[in-house]
Amino acid sequence: MNWEQTIEEIRTKPEFADLVTEAYLEENLTSNVKRFRQSNEFKSTLQEIEKHFSDKRVIKVLDLGAGNGISSVSFALQGYQVVALEPDPSATVGAEAIRISAMNFKTEKNLEVVEAWGESLPFENSSFDLVYGRQVMHHAHELDQFVLEASRVLKTGGMFMTTRDHVIKNEADKEAFLERHPLHKFYGGENAFTYKEYTDAIKNAGLHITASFGPSESPINYDPWDKDKIKAVITQKLGKIFALTPVVNMAWKYQMRRLTNLPGRLYSFVAIKE
Repeated sequence: MNWEQTIEEIRTKPEFADLVTEAYLEENLTSNVKRFRQSNEFKSTLQEIEKHFSDKRVIKVLDLGAGNGISSVSFALQGYQVVALEPDPSATVGAEAIRISAMNFKTEKNLEVVEAWGESLPFENSSFDLVYGRQVMHHAHELDQFVLEASRVLKTGGMFMTTRDHVIKNEADKEAFLERHPLHKFYGGENAFTYKEYTDAIKNAGLHITASFGPSESPINYDPWDKDKIKAVITQKLGKIFALTPVVNMAWKYQMRRLTNLPGRLYSFVAIKE
């Protein structure tokens, strides 16, 4: 199976219903964008971006591996000038899906879709204020080249931000991650790197890392999990009597420890081109 076929398949299976919803992979593209825009992940992402671009300029964004376009359209609705880079042409999880969403949200004027790979970007040097990638850097075929290209097209003083990338300690950790991943068995496209491999690639590309967030340090990584989500799960499974504050707090601490220790735990990085 390819990625498009995998998503179409799991949409038909009840056991994947929560994953499809939480990963913004529902068939309703408009709903995916609306929910992502309201997420704590996106709100926290905007906060990080606005810390750097405090002059309220029109930010030109390259969204690497934009998938079905939830982040590209969301940025465009913020008033950013967006180029969505996505090599998959599909209307399910690829470039055509982004075009459909852009039309639905009337963002065609400030959202361009380009079908290309991150390792060979078809853009001139210093073209973008922000190069952003959500859950994409760990898919790089050539990690160093991927980040070098991102740095090349980034303006001096611009921001490189990648979010929710899988981190492993070693090859054994990677094997455990791939075995545990619910979709890797369908399409075989998952991957992960060590923290050092990510940071070395970023530094070697001439970028200065200003922040990195571990799995429990920001909603950018752990959303949609929060105390309200924990409470809802407890209520559904065990009833309201168990959804008391002490129980929710204990469950929240457990979930955060779990996210921190899992093979393939999520990290996000912010870097500046000096």
